[in-house]
Amino acid sequence: MKIEQIHHVAYRCKDAKETVEWYKRMLNMDYTLAFAENHVPSTHEPDPYMHIFLDAGNGNVLAFFELPTKPEMGRDPNTPVWVQHLALKVKDRDTLLAYKEHLESQGVEVLGVTDHSVFHSIYFFDPNGHRIELAYDDPEAAAMAARAAEVKEAMLEEWTKTKRAPRHAAWLHEKELTRI
Repeated sequence: MKIEQIHHVAYRCKDAKETVEWYKRMLNMDYTLAFAENHVPSTHEPDPYMHIFLDAGNGNVLAFFELPTKPEMGRDPNTPVWVQHLALKVKDRDTLLAYKEHLESQGVEVLGVTDHSVFHSIYFFDPNGHRIELAYDDPEAAAMAARAAEVKEAMLEEWTKTKRAPRHAAWLHEKELTRI
């Protein structure tokens, strides 16, 4: 048995129509499908919802649920806002910079470009408060990823014992963190 790929990733949204329009306008995603029921098919509980689907490219699907009868959505107060995010891949640096310019021209606050060595990315929030990352792979990504993979087991073991950042792959963020 082996998982083939992610079928879809689903998040909650405040307003289905606003979410569809934002993802179409800001990220050029196609709106592909909608489901709506007054009962949840898996649990059969009464709970009206709208479930929308967007094409995130290459067979990847981003979905959202609008739940009008539930309390306003929130986030885990114990998890920093930078942790939970959705990272979407773009072709190259020019595409990333074009998205950055486009988003900023539409009034979206954008953080970055952040240098992760293996990839470079920008960060921003959708209208629902979900953090989105757009990233492109560095031209040397394969070689850097192979180098980092050589130390992954040792890093995991050290982390498990110490809960302190192992330095085996510190070179990955060296350029970015020297700007502090």
